[in-house]
Amino acid sequence: MPANKWIAGARPRTLPAAIAPVLVGTSLRHTDHVHVDLINAVLALLVSLALQVGVNYANDYSDGVRGTDKVRVGPVRLVGSGLASAAAVKRAAILSFGFAAVIGLILSARSSLWLILVGAISILAAWGYTGGENPYGYKGLGEISVFMFFGVVATVGTYVVQSNKITWQSLLVAIPVGSLACAILAINNLRDLPRDAKVNKKTLAVRLGDHNARVVFIALLVLAHLASVLVAVISISALATLFLIPTTLAISRSIWAGAKGADLIPLLGKVGALHLLLSTTLAMALLAKR
Repeated sequence: MPANKWIAGARPRTLPAAIAPVLVGTSLRHTDHVHVDLINAVLALLVSLALQVGVNYANDYSDGVRGTDKVRVGPVRLVGSGLASAAAVKRAAILSFGFAAVIGLILSARSSLWLILVGAISILAAWGYTGGENPYGYKGLGEISVFMFFGVVATVGTYVVQSNKITWQSLLVAIPVGSLACAILAINNLRDLPRDAKVNKKTLAVRLGDHNARVVFIALLVLAHLASVLVAVISISALATLFLIPTTLAISRSIWAGAKGADLIPLLGKVGALHLLLSTTLAMALLAKR
């Protein structure tokens, strides 16, 4: 089988969700008027990327063995499509989590040993999304988890490993990062809503219904922009995020117009790009602060 199936299975379009919090958290450290710890920043980025890839493989494995991925629209499912065995995908997930754990231990030794506990909880949460006997992703709790772990924990955590403190500023900049990470999951669940409903996978989109799921998705984009504007209290340059509103409006119009199924695939890429663009703009604004 071609090796690139593993790249496709890692779902590259979701990786901005791993890069964004490290970018913003590291840039916030610059506003403390001290040198950024580039080694810890790189280590944090490696952990974040490994966790994102790990959760993607873990979801592929768990959904595949449950049979909920047999007919899907969107990124390739290695197990559901028969491209790889369940055992092989499970090993890929474990290797990804193992890599994250090793790098996380190094990062903890360089900063705070409390991060070992945070890392362990993060890995358990990543596996428990669709894995185990009672996956919380099947109960509509996925968005909350993504906001917490790829928003608050990742952004604030990146800041903490360089400063050894939690501040209101780090919590504020985590909101737009977490909101757009949620939006990536929300558009995925909106795309899969009809099939998830048939296999009793009760994601938030299934629980809310098509119309309300679209409202929530757009609300997440609005929250991301509102929080980004509030970051202007830290650096006035954060107002530059307003230039991204046309992109957000274009995505929102497509969602509100009723885009479904395969039509949502390019929109997923646009949401990922928006996530990275808005986070990069925030990072640049924080770096520009004198």
